[in-house]
Amino acid sequence: MPTIDCDPDRAADRLREAGVNIEPGNTDHEAWRAERDGAVAVAYDDKVVVQGSDPSSLTMVLQEGGGRAHVYFDGASRGNPGPAAVGWVIVTSDGIAADGNGRIGETTNNDAEYQALIRALEAARDYGLDEVDLRGDSQLIVKQVRGEWDANEPTLRERRARVRELLTEFDRWSLEHVPREINSHADELANEALDE
Repeated sequence: MPTIDCDPDRAADRLREAGVNIEPGNTDHEAWRAERDGAVAVAYDDKVVVQGSDPSSLTMVLQEGGGRAHVYFDGASRGNPGPAAVGWVIVTSDGIAADGNGRIGETTNNDAEYQALIRALEAARDYGLDEVDLRGDSQLIVKQVRGEWDANEPTLRERRARVRELLTEFDRWSLEHVPREINSHADELANEALDE
């Protein structure tokens, strides 16, 4: 059960900025309570106690400095264009801090890859991370975002602009191409969403 020494008012502000709802405490000793992804944070005079099945979903937001993580992303499309989905994973020094997936309608595989990266960046931002090392198995996306290749297709150009806008919200970032086997968890999540 992590305990974070902090100002409860500042902690509440950080959670609100990340889209977490703050509720009144259950007792006179509790300043407030917040819940996210199976974790509950309870604020006292000079600390916040986090408990639940996934405390990192709140501790990452509450800790000053935000922290650093590896973020894996993958998109999948069956038919190209066809039914498509995304998957992403945030990994900190404590292990998998968060992951997610979802269907995104019908699109191309390259567009799905971009949408996966966008969802991953939004999640990293919402978890309060300051530094992200992004990893994906699409060489096209990696090289276009880094400016090594042009994005000529209008939809991909728009997606690249959104990715670059999101990257400005981090103090430091890197983006690297990795083999599919290293990106297997994000790949499994995207395919799982397609199979549902």
